[in-house]
Amino acid sequence: MTLSTLKMYDYHEWANGVIIDRLKELPQDIYHKEIQTGFSSISKVLSHIYATDYIWFDIISGKDMKEALAYADQLREQVETKGIEEMKKIFLDLSERYKELLNSQENIEEVIVVDNPYAGLLETSVSETVLHVVTHGSYHRGNIATMLRQMGHTSVMQDYGLYLFMPQTL
Repeated sequence: MTLSTLKMYDYHEWANGVIIDRLKELPQDIYHKEIQTGFSSISKVLSHIYATDYIWFDIISGKDMKEALAYADQLREQVETKGIEEMKKIFLDLSERYKELLNSQENIEEVIVVDNPYAGLLETSVSETVLHVVTHGSYHRGNIATMLRQMGHTSVMQDYGLYLFMPQTL
């Protein structure tokens, strides 16, 4: 595993923890509150991030994408109903599994072929997949920040620069 890929994944884990910790500080009804936006609730956004992380974990573990997507649909429905405390736990559990897998990879730049039902056969690598997971999570944590503002609450900084340059936040 290259240091930069693992560092990016560590950032993803940290940023998920930062936003989840912020959600824990807010009134409990905020997490499942229905609002008019791209996602109908923060719980649905966080569940989407988790399910997508899980899909790509399965794929880099060797599962077929169609199988990973089918399981993730069931998983998403299950996790949407969970509270924020349980979401923190399942994110941490999945992060540990990711780190074990990433640290065991001998060549993260080796080409893997993903049969994507929406885009056909794609050639990628584990490192590119991890970067996709990280940027996908960042995009949707931004959705959560916007949703919080729409409900009259502030979000929290979760930028990569903060992660890099403020070691006390690690």
